[in-house]
Amino acid sequence: MENLFRLVDQDQGFFQRKWTLVNGPLIVGAGPSGLATAACLREQGVPSVVLERAECIASLWQKRAYDRLKLHLPKQFCQLPKVPFPEDFPEYPTKKQFIEYLESYAKRFDINPKFNECVQSARYDETSGFWRVKTVRGSNKAEFEYICRWLVVATGENAESVVPDIDGLADFGGEVIHASEYKSGEKFKGQNVLVVGCGNSGMEVSLDLANHNASPSMVVRSSVHVLPREVLGKSTFELAVLMMKWLPLWLVDMILLILTWLVLGNIEKYGLKRPLMGPLELKNSKGKTPVLDIGALEKIKSGDIQVVPGIKRFSRGRVELVNGEKLDVDSVVLATGYRSNVPAWLQEGEFFSKNGFPKAPFPNGWKGKGGLYAVGFTRRGLSGASSDAINIAQDIGKAWKQENKQPKKRTIACHRRCISLSQF
Repeated sequence: MENLFRLVDQDQGFFQRKWTLVNGPLIVGAGPSGLATAACLREQGVPSVVLERAECIASLWQKRAYDRLKLHLPKQFCQLPKVPFPEDFPEYPTKKQFIEYLESYAKRFDINPKFNECVQSARYDETSGFWRVKTVRGSNKAEFEYICRWLVVATGENAESVVPDIDGLADFGGEVIHASEYKSGEKFKGQNVLVVGCGNSGMEVSLDLANHNASPSMVVRSSVHVLPREVLGKSTFELAVLMMKWLPLWLVDMILLILTWLVLGNIEKYGLKRPLMGPLELKNSKGKTPVLDIGALEKIKSGDIQVVPGIKRFSRGRVELVNGEKLDVDSVVLATGYRSNVPAWLQEGEFFSKNGFPKAPFPNGWKGKGGLYAVGFTRRGLSGASSDAINIAQDIGKAWKQENKQPKKRTIACHRRCISLSQF
């Protein structure tokens, strides 16, 4: 139920803000993490409200992913709680299939996010014990406020594109896009395209460009682990998970690197230097994901994809590299990653760090104080998000059931808190 929150006298009349008291948790973000949390809460008998700034669920997948994208891991490691992927889906579902799965998931658990609602700020009111979340709605940017006991941050690790400040890029003159805007290499046919970044996105964009008869050059500034997606027909990730049950991390890393060398050979001679730290240790300590090769390496070996060092500066239609080499370039794709946007709106500094991730490492980064939770910040993909969602739902579910055992006291407490809130 929406209410008029306050009436403030201003120079040009009166300002009205609507508000509502949320019956249950408020979840910010309708990606896989937010959907998984809402579904698990429903299984606990707890209602929730999901806010989404875009006009659809999973906007990263629907709006900011390239056409050829598939899940990089086998589907059994990417399914959300309670619902496996359809049996007829391939081992590595396509972008379209994954979106279909998420839409079916939302429908199954009757999850109906409030779309086009962008959170501007969220802060905890210690007097009332509630979170106050301010949003703007729709094209007219109408202001609204949600008041909730529990706040679940599900905006994820990839909320905002990272666009580096590179000398001369503004004077380049050609097309410059982030990988989040890239759809297909078809429009770049016949062009010299510089791909800045060599992670999974950079590798796959370069592969797609080469397959569409463009001439990609991929910038590799630092060391990178490139692993085969499969070894002897088995998922490399699945093998790693199996070995981790019995062997220490350092030994699993050593075995993975030996298998990689046998399958891919020596890749350093192609400009892809390996880090000193093993791939799993690097992932756990730094959050840097190894590249799972799906064909880009063959294109690098054949010369269809050129590997180049870091950028010194751009000029009109050209790029100068740190080794002094100059390349003629028609277009640039920035495969420079993403970041969390939590610091831009969450007014809290104890649970989340300045980089927008929980301070506590996995598996303890899902619960803060005062009813604050985080889901999907584990740097462990969809399986990590599912683990968070289950923990959060169980934790809130216990409190919810305990309060509902004493409904009269709960009603009085809420009434007192609302009176406290009305004083603002």
